[in-house]
This record gives sequence, C-alpha cells and structure tokens, in this order.
Amino acid sequence: MITLSRSQLALVLVPLVVLLTVAGSRIAGVGASRGPATAAPLARVGPAESAPAALLYVHVVGAVRHAGLFRIRDGSRVADALARAGGPTRHADLAAVNLAAPLVDGQQVVVPRRGPPGSAAAVGASGPGSGMKVSLASATVEQLDELPGVGPVTAQKIVDWRTTHGPFRSVDDLDDVPGIGPARIEQLRDLVTP
Repeated sequence: MITLSRSQLALVLVPLVVLLTVAGSRIAGVGASRGPATAAPLARVGPAESAPAALLYVHVVGAVRHAGLFRIRDGSRVADALARAGGPTRHADLAAVNLAAPLVDGQQVVVPRRGPPGSAAAVGASGPGSGMKVSLASATVEQLDELPGVGPVTAQKIVDWRTTHGPFRSVDDLDDVPGIGPARIEQLRDLVTP
C-alpha cells in the first residue's frame, strides 16, 4: 500500500479537481449550445373558451316598472336587477335599497314606495307589518331594526357581516352573526329572505 504525505496528496488532487471542473463546464456548455432540442416547443395557445356565465333567478317587486322573475348573470348587483325590471318608478324610495349589494340565486329584491312625509311605513315597503319579507341582501339598518328581537346593534352587526362576508345564501347564515342564535333565526325565518 502506498502512503502519501499531505503535500503529495495535494499535488495529485488539485490538478484532478481542475480537470473535472473544466470537463464539467464543457459538457454543460455543449448541452446549452444545442438549444432546447430536448425540450418540447411551446405551443401557441388561443383564447380559452369561457364557460357560459351562471344565471341567477331574482324576483323584483315593489316600485319598479315591470315586477317579476328575472334571469341575471352571476356576479350582478341589485342595480342590475332594477334595470332588468325596467327601472324604478317615480315613487320608488331608492334610499332604502342597497343598489350595490350582490345578488344571490332566489333572492327577492323589494323596492319600497316613498310614503307621505311623517308616515311610519310607505305602501309597498318591506317589514314586519307590510306582509313583504325583508331582504337580508339589501335591507338597511333601519329596516332590520324593525324586525322583532333585532335592535339597532344587531341590525348593524347583520349589515357588517354582509359587508365582510358577502350576501346571505340562506336565512340560516344569520347563525354566523354574533348575537343571533337558533331561536332568533326561527323567529325571523318567515319575515326575512336571503
């Protein structure tokens, strides 16, 4: 067996490492000079075919020119539903409607009528005494406050939840609002609509 000193070992290893480094860079250079011959060429992709937009069914009632059931594209707003219904009448109280609220399938959009000054509830307004359901997607704090068991603080929480999380998909979503439990949901179920 041959034994080498450190200096003799360094004399053998240094040229060997240099030789391997040069050989490695030349091999890498040869592969790079050929270009992407081994890689598949990129195919030109045309515009993606978009899937047809999902449609929502929305019921628009109240002070609009043509109340009824309308098909509207997903992602539309209450203002779009009013436009499909021919727009509001001159008696519509648009301040009571959140025109920017997003629509959900099966939603009823209620456009109340303006009442005479000082009247508590206008004809066609939504609320507990009107026979029309309050829309959780577009109701104001004042409209929600009129519901039984819902005060101004809880009404504000409902509006804040809607602003943060998007439209209510069902009445059961009220369970996510702080301060509203199963008993209150059952009390409101026949008075509100998503």
